[in-house]
Order: sequence, then structure tokens, then C-alpha cells
Amino acid sequence: MIEFIEIIFTAGFWAATIRIACPLILATIGEVLCERAGVLNLGIEGIMSIGAMVGWMTVFLGADLYTGILAALIIGGIFGLIHAIFTVYLGASQHVTGIGITMLASSLGFFCFKLILPASTTPPKIKPFQPIDIPFLSELPFLGPAFFQHTPFTYLAILVVIFAFWLMNSTPLGLSIKMAGENPMALEAQGIDVFLVRTIAVVLGSALMAVGGAYLTLSAFDAFYFGMINGRGWIAIALVIFASWKPERALMGALLFAGLDAYQVRAQQLAGAIIPYQFFLMLPFLLSIVAMVIAAKRTRYPKALLIPFRRGERH
Repeated sequence: MIEFIEIIFTAGFWAATIRIACPLILATIGEVLCERAGVLNLGIEGIMSIGAMVGWMTVFLGADLYTGILAALIIGGIFGLIHAIFTVYLGASQHVTGIGITMLASSLGFFCFKLILPASTTPPKIKPFQPIDIPFLSELPFLGPAFFQHTPFTYLAILVVIFAFWLMNSTPLGLSIKMAGENPMALEAQGIDVFLVRTIAVVLGSALMAVGGAYLTLSAFDAFYFGMINGRGWIAIALVIFASWKPERALMGALLFAGLDAYQVRAQQLAGAIIPYQFFLMLPFLLSIVAMVIAAKRTRYPKALLIPFRRGERH
């Protein structure tokens, strides 16, 4: 029994938690931006998938890793713009449009992969981001290998949280995004274009989702294969509720789920065949659901979420 407790006191566990959390952090922050503006983006799973493919393919064809991130950012923004055209400007169902975006982006990503590499039977590999040692900090016992020996992409994900917190709480654009999701009529009364604000939020949020997918192919792994997102987009949507639509709490929610996931992998090894491995696979999802149910009772969603805005109409 003591071995199961000792897992959480190892540097490897915390290092793995941070690595697993990074794509969730980026995707959840992206969804927070969309929903704070009043737009639910169920296209997140597909956007992450095509972001993973485009980022990887860009590097595979000869570009550097940072250009791969930029390519993922752009393709995510394009799909965000498509989603915004239908949901913001045309007032289409956010649920239906989001599912359509997921199907389109996932299928298009796989189609393009096979079109460019038709003869590939095993996923080709690239050289991904390598861990870097932060001077002095990486040499600290326990803290060094746990927190200061990660790839540049990992630190970028943490910086995104800081950027999102600053954007939402200290800039006019952030205030406008929050007002677009709470009271768009009041925002329009101030002479601000609600359609434009919502579109900016959805495009920026979708770009971050795609970068979250690219993290998997450019940092966590070194190849792209169909299905590698493996439900992370849907997990991110649930984490938004847990986070109460706040970027700083999104970081905590992603770390919580990632910690449970990292724990179950190590617990499986200790348990061997005594406990079915399916129990450990279920554990992070089950405990995360419990945590989110508790958090949801005390949270308040944006009032204009899912409500199309039409000039001159009162809701």
C-alpha cells in the first residue's frame, strides 16, 4: 500500500503530469475564450486533430519546429473563422456546427495525411522538441527534474495561461469578450461590434486548440496517427466547467486530470495482474467527473452562452 502513496512523491510523476497537462491546458484555454464570448465550440476535437497533423506535416516537409507551431495556429484560426461565420453571423446551432467542424477537420486532416504520404504503413517520425535544462533550477533535487527539465513547448503552454489571464482581466478586449458572453446588448450600446468580438474570441480560441493538438506531435510524441487526440477535446470542454470559465482554474483542472492519468499508469505497474488494468484507466475520468460535478454546483455560466446575437433584439 505504501508504494501507491510514494508515487506522488517522485519527480517522474510530477514531470509526467506537466507533460500530459500541456495539450489540455492549451485546448481548455481556447475553449474558455470561445465560451466567455458566448460561443460553444464543439469543434475542439477535430481542430486539435488537424492542428496535430498540420504542425507535424510542416516539420516533416522541412520546416523548423516553431514554424510547425505557427502552421497549427493558422489552421486552427481558419477553422475557428468557419465556426464563427456559421454561429456568430448566421446564427446557426452551435452544437450542430461544432460537431460538423469536428467531423470536417478530423476527416480532412486524415485525408491530407494520406494524400501526401499514400504509401506510409507506419507513421513517419520527426525530431521533436527536446527537453532543456534551466540553469541552476534544473539542478535542484526533486524540483529540477520535476519542473525545470521540459521542452520549450511545455513552457509556452504555461505562458499561454498567463497571457490569457492578463488578456481577460487587464485589457479592453478581454472585458469586451466577457461582456459579449454576459450582456451583448450592453456591449453594442457602447458602440462595440459584438459580431467582431465574438469572432476574434472564437478564432483565437480555436488557434490555441490546434496548438494543443500540435503539442502531441511536436513535443510529446514524434509522429502523427489518426485518433491520437483520443478524446482530449471533450475532456477540455468538461474542464471549462470545472474551471468556472477562468484561465487560472483551467490550469488547475488540467493538472488535476493529468495527475490522475499519470498516477494510473504507475499504479498499473505496481498492481500487476491483481487489479484489472481497466480499473486504473477508468480512475482519472471517474474522479474528474466527481470533481467537476462538485464544482458545477457552485459555478455560473456566461448568461449569453449558446444564444445567437441579433441586432435590435432583446433576450
